[in-house]
Amino acid sequence: MSDAVPEDALAALDAASAAQAQWAAVPPRHRGEILRRAHDLLIERMEEFALLITLEMGKSLAESRSEVLYGANYLRWFGEEAVRIDGSWKVSEDGTARVLVTRQPVGPCLLITPWNAPLAMPARKIGPAVAAGCTMIVKPAAQTPLTTAALAGVLTEAGLPDGVLNIIPTSQAAAVTEPLLRDHRLRKLSFTGSTPVGRLLLSQAAGTVLRTSMELGGNAPFIVCEDADLDAAVDGAMTAKLRNIGEACIAANRFHVHADVVEEFTRKLVERMGTLALGAGTDPAADLGPLIDEIQRRRVADLVDETVAAGARVQAGALVPEGPGYFYPPTVLTDIPAGARITREEIFGPVAAIQTFTTEEEALSAANDTEFGLVSYLYTQDLNRALRMSERLETGMVGLNRGYVSDPSAPFGGMKQSGVGREGGNTGIDEYLEQKYIAINMAPPSERTSPGQQQALENAG
Repeated sequence: MSDAVPEDALAALDAASAAQAQWAAVPPRHRGEILRRAHDLLIERMEEFALLITLEMGKSLAESRSEVLYGANYLRWFGEEAVRIDGSWKVSEDGTARVLVTRQPVGPCLLITPWNAPLAMPARKIGPAVAAGCTMIVKPAAQTPLTTAALAGVLTEAGLPDGVLNIIPTSQAAAVTEPLLRDHRLRKLSFTGSTPVGRLLLSQAAGTVLRTSMELGGNAPFIVCEDADLDAAVDGAMTAKLRNIGEACIAANRFHVHADVVEEFTRKLVERMGTLALGAGTDPAADLGPLIDEIQRRRVADLVDETVAAGARVQAGALVPEGPGYFYPPTVLTDIPAGARITREEIFGPVAAIQTFTTEEEALSAANDTEFGLVSYLYTQDLNRALRMSERLETGMVGLNRGYVSDPSAPFGGMKQSGVGREGGNTGIDEYLEQKYIAINMAPPSERTSPGQQQALENAG
């Protein structure tokens, strides 16, 4: 695998720019068929791609298979959306013109993707870009470039023309992306990753006023009310906390459990976590694979050790296992000190930090007390409470009695410092389209304004 330098990035932009006009002119149905063929190829080769994902980033084969299906479904979804790009036509309010609104591709895009979902995250960005008629430069994470390269190969096999999709794997991300962000030919940036890096990229994108969409960090609250179905809540917690070994932006980070049920919920969660086996992702008997690297494992272990030293109690896990691999056990902590760092930062590991509440207002206040706003999880059997709390949670997504929110047909994204824009759903393609308004003069000659009248109207506007 090559290691791109800034000159390679600019060469990729040259190719994307050269291909943009011709690609934008390709009929929407043809663009959609390319995406559908790529979807079918991914499903056909699921085992091959699942093994590649597992070998690159460590998750179990079962989870890797789920990622292949999830990513492939984004290609299918946006393949269907390609032919639904619409516009509008109406009579102007004074009747003298017709208002024609069209939508056209933004232009060459830079797509920066993370290591924790090396197929699904590129697919979630490539799908709408292809459907909209945009060319792309994709910079995959340095830890997982092979899966993205293999995905690009499938798209090429499905019929994507040369120059439309350009992959620039690199170990020097900042040096490679900086000249692209300064180049006026680049018209959009889409990034999935941490909030600090997102802030930096937004500041760099300001120089050329790039269209941006950002899916940034999370600090998801998981709220269990006193009337919740506790078995269902524990099932949801296992999914929301341990999917992808906890290395997910939508992973439950802070558990807020009503004081009346916290003991039973904790006991059930500890029991369930105790049944999980750590092991290599390729081991069929393994439920959880390793974390991505020693840096991430050390960070998770330090967060846990610091929290315990401040007074938290360990209910399960919290010990780094001996032997090779970057494993960390499923861990449950209770009696979390107020203001603990583990409640303020994204854990990105298999650790559940449980706090209690007694009133709905207290739960909402604690849940919203963060700069992040990606997703919340809420368990209650009271319909009025469910709707009331869902409306007040300051997140872009809510899992209501459900520990899984990812869905190609739904808008994925956050509020506050968790991001800008949405991926997926009916609006996901909008991030890659510009609106153009064409004013068509329909007034008879006798009713048309003179230059002086037109100037007066413009000055008034």
